[in-house]
Amino acid sequence: MSLDWKRQQCKASEGGPSVARAPLPTQWSSSPYAPVYAGYTGPANPQLQAYCPASASGPRPPLQAMPVGFVPGASCQGTVLTSQVPLAAPLGQPVPQVSAVNHVDVAPFCLPRAGHPSAPCSRERSLESPPAAMLSTLRRIPTRPVLAATARSFAAAKDIRHGSEARALMLEGCNRLADAVAVTMGPKGRNVVIEQSFGAPKVTKDGVTVAKSIDLKSSPMINVGAQLVKTVASKTNDVAGDGTTTATVLARAIFREGCKAVAAGMNPMDIKRGMDHAAKIVLEDLSSQATMIETPDKIKSVATIAANGDEHIGKMITEAFEKVGKDGTITVSDGKTMDHELEVVEGMQLDRGYISPYFITNVKAQKVELENPLVLIFDKKISSVQAILPLLEQVAKVQKPLLIIAEDVDGEALSMLIVNKLRGGLKVAAVKAPGFGDNRKAILQDLCVLTGAELITEELGGKLEEAQLSQLGTAKTITIDKDSTVLLDGAGEKAKIEERCEAIRDSIDASVSEYEKDKMKERLAKLGGGVAVIKVGGSSEVEVNETKDRLNDALNATKAALEGGIVPGGGTALLYATMKLEGVKLDSLDQQVGVDAIKAALKQPCIQIAQNAGEEGAVVVQTLSKEKNLSKGFNAQTGQFVDMIEAGIIDPTKVVRTALADAVSVASLMTTTEAIIAEEVEEKAAGERPLSPYQQAGMRQDGIGGF
Repeated sequence: MSLDWKRQQCKASEGGPSVARAPLPTQWSSSPYAPVYAGYTGPANPQLQAYCPASASGPRPPLQAMPVGFVPGASCQGTVLTSQVPLAAPLGQPVPQVSAVNHVDVAPFCLPRAGHPSAPCSRERSLESPPAAMLSTLRRIPTRPVLAATARSFAAAKDIRHGSEARALMLEGCNRLADAVAVTMGPKGRNVVIEQSFGAPKVTKDGVTVAKSIDLKSSPMINVGAQLVKTVASKTNDVAGDGTTTATVLARAIFREGCKAVAAGMNPMDIKRGMDHAAKIVLEDLSSQATMIETPDKIKSVATIAANGDEHIGKMITEAFEKVGKDGTITVSDGKTMDHELEVVEGMQLDRGYISPYFITNVKAQKVELENPLVLIFDKKISSVQAILPLLEQVAKVQKPLLIIAEDVDGEALSMLIVNKLRGGLKVAAVKAPGFGDNRKAILQDLCVLTGAELITEELGGKLEEAQLSQLGTAKTITIDKDSTVLLDGAGEKAKIEERCEAIRDSIDASVSEYEKDKMKERLAKLGGGVAVIKVGGSSEVEVNETKDRLNDALNATKAALEGGIVPGGGTALLYATMKLEGVKLDSLDQQVGVDAIKAALKQPCIQIAQNAGEEGAVVVQTLSKEKNLSKGFNAQTGQFVDMIEAGIIDPTKVVRTALADAVSVASLMTTTEAIIAEEVEEKAAGERPLSPYQQAGMRQDGIGGF
């Protein structure tokens, strides 16, 4: 055995994280290096834990410096990563035996032995294997202690800025994000191209997509402002599904006015009170302006405006609502042709999302997507591994995805599902059953009829441990996000589905409780209405993704309009709401300045839309301010002043109100900020190489700092 081989114990894998080989030569004592390794394992986040010596009854304490060897055929306990052994075994089952030809790859670095010079690990990987006879030795090599006085902390240095300087830095970040988002606003808004870590760049006009892509990590202080405004866009998108650009423009305008007032010596807390008071008045005024929509023409107008003026998208959404109804489910997916297609299939949407994000299969969309999965429907909580394991073994044999719908899944059962999903051994997801009490049982029965499954319930003598594949249902496609689950093309018989719908109608007629009637009508709409699927076509992936962004915005805006009515679009409703603030007089001058800040900010959406159309925004606002017809506004598509309602330029009331409320909430808090604490950026000399991950982790030449 040459000295070269001994030193190769400390070499790293190509293109991946550094690793060290565990097998130990008997001549280890003459080698100047010992591998150091550490790991963590847990049910929610399985990672590498590499303490598995042959004679151990369990994992060793972390951060011990010792070489490891395996006795051939020894059984290991713990989570093991080797060239031939899986990452983890299912809970309740032993880890596969380790043979003499295996080796453990652990996340490591090289630790110099006392009396030997230090040297960095090579980036090469030795492909040479040691003789099997050398794997039977297990020793513990003491390490040089690291004194507490010299231990290096993992905490990064912090930078603190105060007063006007802090607000100016936040405003800079706010401006950078808002400038990128604002260009997408209106029918003549521009596209934004976003570089992605994989695949082609993304082209979009969706405000929240642009906002989420911005992260100014090189300037932490400035990034604080950008991230706060990003929360405005994200929250508006979560609540209303649209209006993210409006919310961003409003937040920037409110904070800018607030910074001016504070710089002039006004009290920021009183300014905030004035802002909150003004926002309350405007929100009430917007609700009073709302007009409910019923006609297809109005629905089409809302969808078209939200899709940045795309009439084809507006028409498809209108047709989809006509087919599935106001409470029906409409989804968007990739098409296989150049044109958009609308298809109505048997299906149902549940108002429950995945139990754990570890079930996600589409990381980009943050969704679980299952094709032709089996569906288990159980009316109780699943906590025990023993209860679910027999069925999982049957499912694994047929190699199909599995969706579990139960009262809940937790404890060891959830841990085992997550581990097997991450290992790739079983494509599985779990969803809590929607509803409560008798309504939950009724919904589960509806799901059984839709998917062809059998409800496994202990009330009828059913046991989960004895469940068979024949009791599971199936569907063509199931999509799950954090809030909802959509099942398409269930395997249930159409005759049984119609029979179930008829039984629900009879129950509605017989019921005397309005609450029960509403719940049964909701079930009937979901079971009998089907699901409309809009398939987006295009000549390239970039085009399809851009269209999907706009279509989702239009779909969400239309749902919001059907729920809460409409107001004149193009920023007109917010502009005319300033008239309600004209007569507002507060006792404190500082609070009055807060009201004036809201008045100035409410004009910005209209100004931005006009500017994106190549017009002078201030002139447009001044012209509209003289109008007595509160429905009149600026049509950026034609460049004319028209009646916005008659022209079909309308916004959902819920979207406008949500955008304003979220913008005021965050911007007013930013106005009251007096200090920022962020990580300090270390300036590197010209030509200096960045720190390696190990150096950033606080590693020292003589050990691990901070331990």
